[in-house]
Amino acid sequence: MTTPTAPRLGTALARLLVLAAALLGVLLAGAAPASAHAALTGSDPQDGAVVATAPKEVGLTFSEQVAMSPDSIRVLDPSGRRADTGEIIDLCSGAVVKYGVALRAGLPDGTYTVAWQTVSADSHPIAGAFTFSIGAPSATSVALPEQAAGGGVVGALYGIARYLSYAGFAVLVGGGAFVLLCWPRGAGVRPVQQTVVRGWLTLTGATLVMLLLRGPYTGSGKLADVFDLGGLQAVLQTKTGAALTSRLLLLGAAALFVAVLFGAYARRTDPKERKDLAFGLGLGGTVVAAGIAGTWALAEHASTGIQPGIAMPVDILHLLAVATWLGGLTTLLVALYRAPSVERAAVERFSRVAFVSVAVLVATGVYQSWRQVGSWSALTGTRYGQLLLVKIGLMAVLVGIAWISRRWTRRLAERAPTLPEPESGSEPEAEGAEKDLEDEDLADEAPDDEDAGDDRPADADADGEDAPEEIDPERAAQLARQRAAVATARRKKARDADPERTGLRRSVLTEAAVAVVLLAVTTVLTSTEPGRTEEEAARTGGTTAGSTAVPDRPVDFRLPFDTGGVDGKGVVRLSLDPGRTGANALHLFVERPNGKPLDVPEIKVNLTLEEKGVGPLPVAPDRIQTGHWSASGVQLPLPGEWRIQVTVRTSEIDQTTIEKNVKIG
Repeated sequence: MTTPTAPRLGTALARLLVLAAALLGVLLAGAAPASAHAALTGSDPQDGAVVATAPKEVGLTFSEQVAMSPDSIRVLDPSGRRADTGEIIDLCSGAVVKYGVALRAGLPDGTYTVAWQTVSADSHPIAGAFTFSIGAPSATSVALPEQAAGGGVVGALYGIARYLSYAGFAVLVGGGAFVLLCWPRGAGVRPVQQTVVRGWLTLTGATLVMLLLRGPYTGSGKLADVFDLGGLQAVLQTKTGAALTSRLLLLGAAALFVAVLFGAYARRTDPKERKDLAFGLGLGGTVVAAGIAGTWALAEHASTGIQPGIAMPVDILHLLAVATWLGGLTTLLVALYRAPSVERAAVERFSRVAFVSVAVLVATGVYQSWRQVGSWSALTGTRYGQLLLVKIGLMAVLVGIAWISRRWTRRLAERAPTLPEPESGSEPEAEGAEKDLEDEDLADEAPDDEDAGDDRPADADADGEDAPEEIDPERAAQLARQRAAVATARRKKARDADPERTGLRRSVLTEAAVAVVLLAVTTVLTSTEPGRTEEEAARTGGTTAGSTAVPDRPVDFRLPFDTGGVDGKGVVRLSLDPGRTGANALHLFVERPNGKPLDVPEIKVNLTLEEKGVGPLPVAPDRIQTGHWSASGVQLPLPGEWRIQVTVRTSEIDQTTIEKNVKIG
């Protein structure tokens, strides 16, 4: 009968890494590099608007707070020259996030391009561009960069560093928790030590790379700017730069934790001293781990949006639960393959720890999903919601595989030997017992070794006892290595013949593979615009939202019309000056599709503020000249979003009504 054996470690891990790299590449390739967590919800002038006179400034309205720099907003004339002064104006008021840039005086007519790039409050770069025209549209020679903000080689490297930082954090925290909570004897097992130390090195290296790449990632996008010390200094003054610097400092404390865990703690033999040290390591390690998790919470999703005071501690709990489960799973996988002496009791303990971690993950994940999605339509109709559904599906698969692992664990427990499992305070005795068993195996194997008789010294006494004083030291060492190799091979053969342990190793390996993909999805999810923000931007119309007026600035917009009769097509260009509460001057210009003035028999205007129940307020403008109508002293009593309806009559029987919503300050 052939007994199933576990897959070889090298082959299994190679397949795992290939699968992870392939799926991570697919996920990152499908994600928009400039995924934004803040959205442009309005502009003044609007995209495509034609204004009669040059505005004093250009304003941009965002869905949440953004970080602006002197070059965040650039206005370029038709020839590509800067038409702005470079002076960023803070136009924020209450919950409205708005910034502008002043324009130079005496700008000629033509089409102007507004290019903007900034960083949202959750650390992700956003960018865009639109055009408006003064007087009449014209040709423009402005060429905007094709590479999106946060894209290109720099964006790809930054994304990889983000993934590695999450993975390193999980292995560092989860590995330490696995040793302290589940397998204290693992503190002296070299493969476990190497795993946790590599987690620390990965997180530290990824953090340093992110800090160096941060400047070009949010700015020029050029890899050469990594060495720009001025850019690095600017990064250190940002919220994200402070978070990355704090993470490096906390990693120094984590290095001390790792040194004590695998040094003083592993060497302790007194049970009381070992227990006291374990308590101190657990308390200190939890504080350091929570601090490192807090560097993500303070700089990314949780720090902005609704309920940040609740979201940040919830995010920290979520990250700690992920690390305890997935990092512990990685360490268990290494222990099952590289340290086959891991006790069944340790596997059972991890099973309980993983169950608690999953419970915390579900509770915190439900809150985070509600906070970032907000509606069922956003769950299925936005990229964030779709990625979240993929993550939930992977979580369900992972929990199912974990349930299988628990079954294997229970079967292992049922087949446990009659000898008691070593307790957390008796590892030295357990190690001694294991050493005795190993010595017995070596003694049993000696007679079966064909070379054993040949290796005996010629002057052995009649009783078969060797004369140690005449043994060649080199030959004795060779003999010891041979016997140890045979003993190791036999123990591995016996281990691989254990179907319960083989099944557990395979299920844990499958868990780890799914966990790698889950971590990749999570990384992409953190750089994708939340569904709630995307839907809010869509409701306000993005850059096509109603004009947001500011003090002493006219409201200008164009409304195409078609009455259906002869000369029934054209455009109404409306200007409301100064575009605020109180008296305003109203000007209407009626033009043919070719831009020439169109004389119409009648034009009427109605103003309505529905949210306050005001209106409709009728306005009867006077004809000034062909295609130009005007009314003075138009009263807007209250601020808010006003609906402006314009009725155009082109003949005795042909007329139409067009409308536009504008915000009046």
